[in-house]
Parts: sequence; structure tokens; C-alpha cells
Amino acid sequence: MNFPRTLLTTAVLALTAASGAWAQGSDYPSKPVTLITPFAAGSGPDAVLRLVSDKLSRLWNQRVVVDNRPGGGGFIAIDQARRAAPDGYTLLQLDSEHIAALPHLYKSRNFVTLQHFDPVASLFRTPFFVAVGTESKWKTMGDLIAAAKANPEGVVYGSWGVGSPGHLGAQQLEALTGIRMRHAPYREVSQLYSNVGTGEVPWAFASIPSSQGIYKAGKLRYIAVAAPKRIPQMPDVPTMAEAGGPASLEVNSFVSLLAPKGVSAAVKAKINADVAKVIADPDIRARFDTFAFEPLAWSPEEIERNAEAKSKVYGELVRRGNISLD
Repeated sequence: MNFPRTLLTTAVLALTAASGAWAQGSDYPSKPVTLITPFAAGSGPDAVLRLVSDKLSRLWNQRVVVDNRPGGGGFIAIDQARRAAPDGYTLLQLDSEHIAALPHLYKSRNFVTLQHFDPVASLFRTPFFVAVGTESKWKTMGDLIAAAKANPEGVVYGSWGVGSPGHLGAQQLEALTGIRMRHAPYREVSQLYSNVGTGEVPWAFASIPSSQGIYKAGKLRYIAVAAPKRIPQMPDVPTMAEAGGPASLEVNSFVSLLAPKGVSAAVKAKINADVAKVIADPDIRARFDTFAFEPLAWSPEEIERNAEAKSKVYGELVRRGNISLD
């Protein structure tokens, strides 16, 4: 059978492109890889990234370097990564708020994270607890909500910044219960939980890594976890619903690796598979347990779907609270 020359040429080009893409993925990485993060050295996400980078370095037989670029609401790290070539050798660690909340909080920048970066691999998800001082008279979420209803805008909550999960989670609590509270944003996370421990700030959302020092010192209590199920690491802490709060309130954050748009599908697939393999390592699972981090092995499509769901919620909360970081 004789094929038209143009059809034959098209088929050959397609096969060549496919084999080239496969080869690109199979050869990756052939040089050191840089992981840029907006999180400060010593933070929970940074600790996880360094564990992952060490395991990836051994798996790939290449150096994997963590480059901390904190500050600027995440934009210092983001801008650094945007300047990198789209070849998979520079990846960016972001949490779901960098992906889903930044576009709503910085409207004047006209920056939509997923227009510039593609998700390539997920790392973990962390739940948030409602923390009060050990001397607080509040024993349940019902107590907290009743106090806020009795004294509109009289109850203060702290967070680690405007637009953080702690801030937006409290905004969601207000929306679901009809209460009104006052927000006290902090620059230093350690100072926030010290002040919750002394009662200077009545309550705040908290992750295990960010608050465990004050908790272990006996100055904090967790009265609920904003999740549908109890957390294995804290089995005695009730869920939001069990503690008398709104059952639909879930406050969590997930952390992923992204690449500048333009990285080949084969390279992205290789990174996703290898990160999933590393996340399954018993050493990393054990470290995750100490932080109450839930390991994730999402596909890029799943990361994007979860980010879009959060973006919808965050967009509504930002509009409702007239929140802006411009």
C-alpha cells in the first residue's frame, strides 16, 4: 500500500517527537536540580523538603539543592522560579494558599499561579487545630462560638498573617456560624502561640509543628481539629463537629512541587513518579507522623482540582472580608 508522502512525513515526525520526549524523561536528571521554597529554614515544609531532596539525590544520583527564599508573601521565591528555564531542573515548593489564595489577595498584580506554573508532585497535607491557653475557660468549640455570639467583635483570634490558613479558616468559621471576631496577625509564629498560651490572644488555628513547643510546655490545649476525622497523632482531640462547631469547616493546607510552564510531559511524569516513591519511604513517613502530616501522592490533575476547590472558597472569603494585600 502506498501512503501519501505528506501523511508518511507527518507520521515520522510524530514518532520522532514521541521518542524524543521519552528519551528526555528517561535521561532526567542529568545535572543538579534546585528546589526553591518560600519557607524559612527550619520550618515544617522546609524540613520535609530537605528530607525529600536527600532521598531524590540518592535516587537520581544527582545533587538536589534546597534554595530558601522566604518573604514577600511568597513572591520572592515565585519570581526566582519564574526566571528559570522550563526544563525540570528548577522546581518550586508552594502550599495551597500560594496557589489558590494569592490571586485573590494580590489582585493588582494580576498574578494567577497556575498560569505560570504546572503542578508536578504533591508532598503532604497538614490539618489545623483550634488552640487555646491551658487556663482558658473554653473547653469546646461550642464555648468559643457562644462567647463570640455574646460579644460581637470582642473575641480576638491570632494568625501568622493576613491571608494565611489561620486567618481564612477563622473567616470561614465566622461565615458558617454568623459570629464576628477581631483578627490579630503576627509576624513571628512563636510569639503568636506564646501569646495564646498566656491568654493574651484567646485562640488561634495551629499546626502540630508550629505549636508543639508551647503545647509540650503545657501552655496550650487543642479543643478541636478542623477535619472530618480525628488525627491519629492526637486521638483525644475531637473533630470540629464533635466539639460543637460547624461540621463542614475543614482547615488544612497541602504542599506541592511545581515547575515553570513548558516542562515536557515525560519529565513531569518522571518527577511525579519519583517523588511518590520517595514519599513512601519509611524514614519520611516516620517524620511525617511527628508533624501530623498526611502523605499525598496526587497526580498533577488532582493537585490542580484541589487547588481550584480551595480557590473558590478563598475567593468568597476574601470578598466577604474585604481582605487585600495590595
